[in-house]
Formats: sequence, C-alpha cells, structure tokens
Amino acid sequence: MAGMLKKIFESGKRDIKYLEKKADQIEALADETAALSDDDLRAKTVEFKERVQAGETLDDILVEAFAVAREGAKRALGMFPFRVQLMGGIVIHEGNIAEMKTGEGKTLTATLPVYLNALSGEGVHVVTVNEYLSQRDSEEMGVLYNFLGLSVGLNLNALSSEEKREQYACDITYSTNNELGFDYLRDNMVVYKEQMVQRPLSFAIIDEVDSILIDEARTPLIISGEAEKSNVLYVRANTFVTTLTEETDYTVDIKTKSVNLTEEGMARGEKYFDVENLYDLENTVLLHHIAQALKANYTMALDVDYVVQDDEVLIVDQFTGRIMKGRRFSEGLHQALEAKEGVTIQNESKTMATITFQNYFRMYKKLAGMTGTAKTEEEEFRDIYNMRVIEIPTNRPIVRDDRPDLIYTTIDAKFNAVVEDIAERHAKGQPVLVGTVAIETSELIASKLKRKGIRHDVLNAKQHEREADIIMNAGKHGAVTIATNMAGRGTDIKLDEETVAAGGLAVIGTERHESRRIDNQLRGRSGRQGDPGVTQFYLSMEDELMRRFGSDNMKSMMERFGMDEEAIQSKMVSRAVESAQKRVEGNNFDSRKQVLQYDDVLRQQREVIYKQRYDVITAENGLREIIEKMIERTVHYVVTSNASSHEAEEEWNLQGIVDFVDANLLHEGAITVQDLQGRTSEDIEAFILGKIKEAYDEKEQLLSEEEFNEFQKVVLLRVVDTKWVDHIDAMDHLRDGIHLRAYGQIDPLREYQSEGFEMFEAMVSSIDEDVARYIMKAEIRQNLEREQVAKGEAVNPDEGKPEAKRKPVVKGEEIGRNDLCPCGSGKKYKNCHGKEA
Repeated sequence: MAGMLKKIFESGKRDIKYLEKKADQIEALADETAALSDDDLRAKTVEFKERVQAGETLDDILVEAFAVAREGAKRALGMFPFRVQLMGGIVIHEGNIAEMKTGEGKTLTATLPVYLNALSGEGVHVVTVNEYLSQRDSEEMGVLYNFLGLSVGLNLNALSSEEKREQYACDITYSTNNELGFDYLRDNMVVYKEQMVQRPLSFAIIDEVDSILIDEARTPLIISGEAEKSNVLYVRANTFVTTLTEETDYTVDIKTKSVNLTEEGMARGEKYFDVENLYDLENTVLLHHIAQALKANYTMALDVDYVVQDDEVLIVDQFTGRIMKGRRFSEGLHQALEAKEGVTIQNESKTMATITFQNYFRMYKKLAGMTGTAKTEEEEFRDIYNMRVIEIPTNRPIVRDDRPDLIYTTIDAKFNAVVEDIAERHAKGQPVLVGTVAIETSELIASKLKRKGIRHDVLNAKQHEREADIIMNAGKHGAVTIATNMAGRGTDIKLDEETVAAGGLAVIGTERHESRRIDNQLRGRSGRQGDPGVTQFYLSMEDELMRRFGSDNMKSMMERFGMDEEAIQSKMVSRAVESAQKRVEGNNFDSRKQVLQYDDVLRQQREVIYKQRYDVITAENGLREIIEKMIERTVHYVVTSNASSHEAEEEWNLQGIVDFVDANLLHEGAITVQDLQGRTSEDIEAFILGKIKEAYDEKEQLLSEEEFNEFQKVVLLRVVDTKWVDHIDAMDHLRDGIHLRAYGQIDPLREYQSEGFEMFEAMVSSIDEDVARYIMKAEIRQNLEREQVAKGEAVNPDEGKPEAKRKPVVKGEEIGRNDLCPCGSGKKYKNCHGKEA
C-alpha cells in the first residue's frame, strides 16, 4: 500500500514538473505575442490552420497557440490566464481531466485547449450540465473566439434540425450532454442524410465532468413511443397495497430499499384479486403491478424522490435536487406513483432508441474534462473512459477552515444546532450557505429560520430558474442561502469586502451525502482564490447514511451518557462515515459498470444497424447488390430448411419451398414442384435465384434509375427501422427480467449476451426476409417518400421532441388481412392501412 501511494505521489510530481515546463515555454512567448496588433493576432489563427492542414500536429503548435489564445483573452475579455490555468489547459488538450478547485477559473482555462483543437476544423464540443451554463459560457467566451476568427455555436433543445445543423457546423459548439446524446440517436432515425445534424464526433470537453460521466451515467438516454396498455391495474394494485400493514403483510429493507410481501400479504392479494396463486405464470403482469405499487408507496417519498406539479409526477434528481422534466421512471414505477398520488396516469412507453452516456462519449476521438472534484472517482475515469485525473495546484493557497463534523443523537437536536449556528453568524453579518440533501430538509430549515425572523433564500428543485442569481448573491454581507448540495454548480460565489472582514462565506452541511465528492463540492463553495471561509457538517445518528450503516450502538451509548442535545466530535465516527461513503461509492460504481456492460451488448448491435442505415441513406447506387445478398440468404435458408443436402431426397418438402416462393418472392405459378425435382439442393437455390433475377430486372425497367434506387431505399429503411425498434424494445424487456436467472445460479449478464445475440441474429434474418418480400412483391409506385418509422419522444430532463408520424410507403400485393401491416405500426393490416385498401 505504501509503495502504491509513493508511486501515485511520484507520478503526480512528474505531471506537475512536465506541465510547469510547458507553461514556462508559453510564458516565454508573452512579450512577443503582446507586441502583435489585433489583426496580426487574428492572422495567427489562419496561419495555424494552414500549418495543421500541411501536416503539423496540434501538439507541435500547442505552445504558440496557447500564447495567442492567452493574449486574445486579455484583449477580448480583460482576463489573462494564470500559470495554473495554462497547466490545466494542457491537461485537457491531452485528453485527461484537470481537477481545479472551485473559483480557479475552469471556464477560462478551457478556452486554451478549445482554441487549439478548433484549429483542426473538425469541431470542438464544450459540454455543460444545463442550458443556462451553455448559453452563458458561449456568450461570454464566444467574444474571445470571435475575436480570434473562430465561429461559435449554441445547441439548444428548442432549435429546429436546420438550426441545430448550423450550430454543429461551427468551429466550437456549446451544448448539454442530454442534447448531444439525443441528437446522435435522432440522427440515426432520419431517412435522408441532409436531415442529420451532427458531424463525426471529434473532441469533447466536459465541464463538471464528474456530474455528467459519473452521476448521470446510471441513467441511459431513451427515445420512446407510447405502448397501448390499460391503466386500470395500476389503480387496483395501488388501492390493494394501501390496505396492507407493515410487518404483517409486507416488509421493507431500508438498506436495499426493497419491499416484499409476507405469506399473509400474498394470501390477502390472492383473495383481493380472486386468483389461486399470485406466483402462477399467468399472473406475472399482476404481480409486477403489485411490486411497483409497493415500491411507490413504501420506498418513494413525495418531495424527496419526486414532486407533484400540474397533475404530473416529476422526478427529483438525487444528486442535484433539480426537477428532471420529461424523464420518467421505467418499468411502470412512474405509473404506480401517478396512481399513488391520484394524478392522471400516462401510458407506458416503448423504447425506440437508447444509449448510455458512457458509450456516447467514448465515440469521440478525444475526450477531456474539468471539475473541482474527481480524484475520488479516478479509478472509474481510467477504467471506463481512459482518462487520468491530474490535480492542478491552486493559484493562491487555500486558507479555508474545514472543521470536524459535529454529531448529535437525534435529527431534531441537529437541526436546532444548525439554526442556532446560522443565527449567530447572521447576527455578525457573515453570509451562510446551507447545503441540504433533500428538498424537505431545505423547507424544514427555512420554516425554522422564518420563525426566528431571519431573511433567507431557498434554492431547491421547486424553483431553480433563479438558481444562478441566488448563488451569485450568496456571498453578500448577511446573506443566508439554503440550497441542495449541488445547486448552482458552475456559478462562482464572489465575496464583497464586508464579507471578507466577517470571516468569508460559511458553508454548513446538514448531513453527509452518500458520495464524498459531493460533500467536497459543497465545501469548495467557500475559500475560493485564497478567500477566507469556514465549513462545518452537522450529522445525527438518525441520518439516512448513518442508519443504513448501523449507528444504533453509538446512538444508545450517547443516550446512556445523557448526550441527547450535545454534540460530539469524534474521529472514529467521522472515519465510519467516510467508510460508509466509500462503500456506497463502490456500489454505485458497480451499478454504473453493470449499466455499461449491458449497453455494450446493444452497442455492438447498434453500430451494425446504424452503419447499415448510413450506407443506405448515403448510397448513390449499389443498393441492388445489398438487397440481392439478403434475397440469397433468405432463399438459402428456405431451401436448406426444406431440402437439406444431409437428408434423403424423399424426405424433402419441395411443396414447402414452392409455397414460400409463391407467397413471398415471385408471382404464383412462377415455379412448380416439377421444376425442382431431380435437382440438388444447390441447383434448386440457383434455379430460384435465376427466376428472381429475371423478375428483379423487369421491375428495374419500370422506373428510372433514380426512382428505382429511391424505391429500394424506402423498402430497406422501412424494414430495418421497424425491426430495429421492435428489437430494442424486446432487448429492454429481456434485460428487465434477466436478473431472475441469478436464482438458478446462472450469470444474468452472460445470459443477456447470448440471448441478445440470438435475438439479433433472428432480427437480421427477419430483415432479409421482409426486404426480399417487399422488393419482389410490392407494387412499385412513383413519387415514393421515405418516412420515419420511429414515432417517439426523448425521455430526458430537457424534454425531447416528438418524431414524425408513420405513413405507408409500399403496399404489397400478397398481404393477408390478418398479417402485420407493412407500415411498421405493429397492427394487423385490416386494422391499419387495410382500411384504406
């Protein structure tokens, strides 16, 4: 262990030495660059671009480009990057994470590698946690980029496809992580190349990288459409579970947040729903609804996990305390919550496209980030993203006073002490920022302060529009601000002179977060750029983190010594808390790793399908070759299934081959059993393919080359998209139920991989067959239009956009009234476009 620590320490020293050497070289050019006129400085951008085009690497021009960007910042923004900011910029350019403390100027630091990498012409994406920060940074830093002759784009959720395309075409584009991911998914659902908005992914710099790549990595991005299901069962299940009694009918496990029915509870369920056995296979759906109703009622708390506004259940992000508009809990849990709260129950959704942030951001040629708190998650950054975390020294020494935790027996005693501390500091004019984990905590403290007549601002998920303003003013003399731990991230708290004299900003934490990193983020709000400040965490033995990791013994000991209202400062307890946090962080890492492992199965399949789609929508010609291969595979499968060379000829089912060809590939009577008799299996294949080629040639003559190419594209895209959407949804359901395999001593992930592969193979075979059928049997019409199959909405905090409606493209001659409609709706033909026929 000691050897490892020494190695890490030595490695850190080496990094700093290397960065300082580079910073020296950049600073050595300061006078020379300062002597250039504005026009000469701008001309440097053109010169750099030409040198890169001529073969020089970005590393070759780093020192000169950083010197130019630094001088540009001085002239355009009135800010001259410090030496430590130069060092941070080099770390980011090299595809790593610069850990820079709050207030060290990360936004300005990023301008240096952004400028350098934009010179390649491939586009740089600067990623922020919300649209407010994207807009603010693109406007403020855009002044510098425009001054140096580069274009700046801002990708917002409200933009149209045409506007988005313009923003992505800029040298530098600011965007949120959600919008980037959804644009990628939407790009792979379009039917014309011109509808795509993103360029190939080159370089992304992620601000607050831990928030985006760690905190949000457990939730994949999903584009979904509605599935038709009854909502009555949600209401009945909710009514049933509210009649149950804890311990008698059900048990709750606090640590795992799971609820289970007892034998008595099961018996009551069977009687209530009039079924013989709840665990019969035919009652799977009913049992699922009861499980979700139990979870909604007994593990999910209003104003902690979700809020109710305007007849809607809205999720509260456990990390930021913000409302996540547009996002819904999956597997019917959201509907169960809607039934619990008596609001309108919305339909369940069907997954149409999905990707995790891990797999999206790993597609960039180069990825980098910056944050004030990443070191505790270094292993994950290295394992998943191949990025190192390098700590950049502060510009000035930190003088903040981080005090040891104060621990109380009860929550009431703790909150009384918190309010007293706030009142004392407020009386002497010292501004206080109170960090809370849950919305209800912030409201409780606010009500206590109100009774004491102390003016304060509350910043929680219920009104985050004013977030940046409130946070910016939190350093003013006498200000009291109550906020969720992560609120206002990316916004600096600046102190006025009176505040500095009063001891700087006081940060009070009302409990420990399950992640040390988020506690550090809260601490880092105080003491920026050498400012004075103090931080103090208040804990109680009744806090959730303490309860989850066994504080009962310590609590009874404190009560025995009559310490109900007194605080203790114990290194032992603080170590126990940190140990509990490490365990939770480890569990969360495992959880994110599992999400990634499962998405990796889908990633390989997604890459195959998305490449195939891209090849189709960009093909000028040559589609017939692709389609003929599909027809060959279909014919081969039918022939070998009915006339295998490994079986005796008298066992062959030649009539089966004729029936299939009649129904799917050629007009009736084109081939007969007599035509196939006396031929080998290979000859039968060749004979049928010969007939198909003739029919294909005839079809091709009916339209111009351009129109026939378009007809082939319409068929290919229609079939591939319909099958892919169904496949994704099926994979989603497979994953939901795969964990039950663990009870049979089977590895769920391995099962998911093998079954997922089999399902993908079956889908590819089904695509071949459908394409063959539609190409050979569909009636060819002119003026064909490609239409998107997937009609869905992005399930995300920034609210996605609905996709275009389905329209029929081709009408087959041989579609039975009970067959699935070729439009891809999933309905029977007679209930869909058969009505129009």
